[in-house]
Amino acid sequence: MAGPAVSVVIAAYNAMPYLTRCITSVAEQSIGQDALEILAINDGSTDGTGEELDRLASEYPALLRVFHQENSGGPSAPRNKGLDHARGTFVFFLDADDYLGPEALERMVAMAETNGTDIVLGKMVGVGGRGAPTSMFRRNEPRTDVFSSRVYWTLNPMKLFRRELLERLELRFPTDLKIGEDQLFVGPAYVHADGISVLADYDCLFWVEREDSGNITLRTGGCEPRLRFLPRVVDMLLEQVPPGPGRDHLAHRHLTVEVQQLLGHLVHEPRAEQEKSLARLAEIITPLWHEGLNDRLSAMARLRLHLVRHTMLDELLELVRFEGELAKTSVATPLLIDGGRAYARYPYLRDPSRGIPDSCYDVTRQLGVRHHVTRAELRGTVLHLAGHGYLHRVATDDVSTELVLRERDSGTEHRLPVTPTATPGLGEEEDEGRYRYDQAGFEASVDITTAGGGAPLPDGLWDIFLAIGAQGISREVRIGSKRDAGISGAAATHVVGHGDETRAVTLYTTKPHGNLTLDIGERKHAVLPRLGVPMVRWAPGASTELEFAGRCTLASFPDGALAVHLEDGRGGTAVFPARTASRSGGDFVVRVPVTELPAGLWTGRLRLGPWSWDLPPIPAGLAPAKWRRRGLPWYAKPGRDQEFALQVARTDLVRAVKRRLTS
Repeated sequence: MAGPAVSVVIAAYNAMPYLTRCITSVAEQSIGQDALEILAINDGSTDGTGEELDRLASEYPALLRVFHQENSGGPSAPRNKGLDHARGTFVFFLDADDYLGPEALERMVAMAETNGTDIVLGKMVGVGGRGAPTSMFRRNEPRTDVFSSRVYWTLNPMKLFRRELLERLELRFPTDLKIGEDQLFVGPAYVHADGISVLADYDCLFWVEREDSGNITLRTGGCEPRLRFLPRVVDMLLEQVPPGPGRDHLAHRHLTVEVQQLLGHLVHEPRAEQEKSLARLAEIITPLWHEGLNDRLSAMARLRLHLVRHTMLDELLELVRFEGELAKTSVATPLLIDGGRAYARYPYLRDPSRGIPDSCYDVTRQLGVRHHVTRAELRGTVLHLAGHGYLHRVATDDVSTELVLRERDSGTEHRLPVTPTATPGLGEEEDEGRYRYDQAGFEASVDITTAGGGAPLPDGLWDIFLAIGAQGISREVRIGSKRDAGISGAAATHVVGHGDETRAVTLYTTKPHGNLTLDIGERKHAVLPRLGVPMVRWAPGASTELEFAGRCTLASFPDGALAVHLEDGRGGTAVFPARTASRSGGDFVVRVPVTELPAGLWTGRLRLGPWSWDLPPIPAGLAPAKWRRRGLPWYAKPGRDQEFALQVARTDLVRAVKRRLTS
C-alpha cells in the first residue's frame, strides 16, 4: 500500500494552548487527510500537552499517531523519532506553537512535483510580534539552489523535504546541541538537494511568538551553546562545499548572522568569559573568512569581523552598544567624504591608536540612492525629463549628475548632461531633517535624433539611468519607479519624423519594477496593432464622399502623415489625409470625394510612413453614388466583395435606356 504524500512531524513540549490549533491546521489541509499522516511526539511535557495529544488522536484516529517519551532537552530527539516512523513521500517539520495556512501542503507538494525539487520553502509569516525571514520570499522561484538564492538565510527545518533525500544522506538532528541543531540538518540537505523551490505568493507557515516566550528556538541563550554548534557548521561547509563563490555565499550568512547574535550574548558575560569566548570565536571564523569576502559584507559586518579577528574586546563591546543605540534612532550614521569615497562614522574611524583600516568603514557602494521623476514625456523627437536624485547622507555639493541611456542588449551607452535645479527643503522628512539636499533637482531634454553622440539613437531598448554625482562620488540608478502620480506607466507609442525617415518611439515603464525605457524601432511595441479602419460608408450629408472611420491608440504622429492612398491600376494615384473625428464612431476619419476620381477600379491602403493597413471592403449593399460631370452622369460603386475596391465610371446612356425599356 502506498504511503501518504506528506508526513508532518511535530515535536511538542509544554505546547498548550497552541498545540490544538497546530494539529487542527494540519488535519484541515486542502490536500486531504488521505494524503497525510501526523506524527506528534510528546517530549515529556508537564502542562497537559500529552493529554491533549491523546484526545486529538481519538478525534483523528486514522491521521494522528502520538508518541510519548521522557524529556530529551531539545527538539532533536522527538524530530528524529518522527522521521524514523515517517512513511510519506515528503516530510514537513512543524513546531507545536505554529500552524499552517489551509492550502500550504497542497501548494508545496504541487510545486515540488511540478519542478522535480527536493525541498520547498513556503512563505513564513510572523505572529504576535515574532519576526519571520523575508529576503528569500520576494518572489516565487520554481527551481533554484542554495548558491544562487537567499534560501540559506533561513535554516529552520519548517520546510517540505523529499524523504528520499533525507534517508540517502542519513540526515538526523544532532541530539547533543541545545541550539543550532537545525543548521546541521538543513544545511547539508540544501547543499545536496536536487533543486529547491520557493513558494512566496501564499502564506504557508504562521510563526508564533508565545506569550511566555517559551518557543524552543527562543528560550536558549549565552555564548556557550553557540560556540558549540558554530564550529560544526563551519566544518560542514569546509567538508561539503568546495572553496569558491559558492562557499563564500554560505559563509556570508554565518559571518554576519551568527557572529552578530553571539556578540549580543557576549556583552552579558563576565570579563574572563568574554575574553575566552571572543578568542574561541576568532578561531572558529578563521577558516571561512578571507579578503575576497569583503565585497559581500556591509561596512558594519567588516568592522565587526576585524575586531573579532584581532580580539579587540573593548572595541567590540562599544560597537555592540553603538549598534543598539543606532537601532533605536531613525537617524542614519553620518559620513566622512574623502577622496571620492564615503566612510560611515562608526566607532574608532581613523583613530590612530586602533589602526583600523578605512576599508572597514567604506560604504561608498552601499550608499542609498533616492530619486523621483516629476516629468517624463515625449514631444516629437524630444524626451523631456525632470525630477531629483541624491545620495543618502551626501550633501549636494559639487553636483555632477548625468543622464545615461544604455541599450539593453548591446550595452552601448550615451551620457548626456542635465540642468541642475534647486530643491529647497528636500530631505527634511527623513533622518529627522539631519541631512539636506538643496541642489538635487535635474531637467533634461533628449533629442533622439542627436542623442547618439550627435547622431540618431539606433533602434533598441534604451533603459534610462541617472548617474547621481556629488562631492566626487557617483552612483547609477534606473529611474521611473518613483514618480509623480500623474505620470502614467502605460506605453505611449509615437511615430516621429526626422528628415525623410519615420520611426516608432515608445516611452514605457517596465514590469514589475516600473523603470522608464525608450523602445526605438518597435522592439516590444509594434505600430500596426495601434491603428485600423473598421468602417467605410458614404459620409452623412455628403452622398458622394466615401468616409473611412479609423481607430488609433498611437500617442502622436506627424501632421498629414496618416492618409488613404488609392491607385487605379494604370498609374493613377490619389492621397487623402486623415483628420481627427468630430463625432463618435472613430478616432480619425478620411474623406474621399469620389467626384474627384478619374474613371477606373480604385484600390488602396491606409498608410503612415512605412506602415500600411488594409482598408475594409465597401459593403456590397451600399447604394452607388451618382453625380454629373460636364453634364454627363457618373457613378461610383463597390468593385469587389472580399477587399476594398471602388469602381468609378461614366454612365453608359445607351445601356441605361435599354435597361429602362426592358424593366
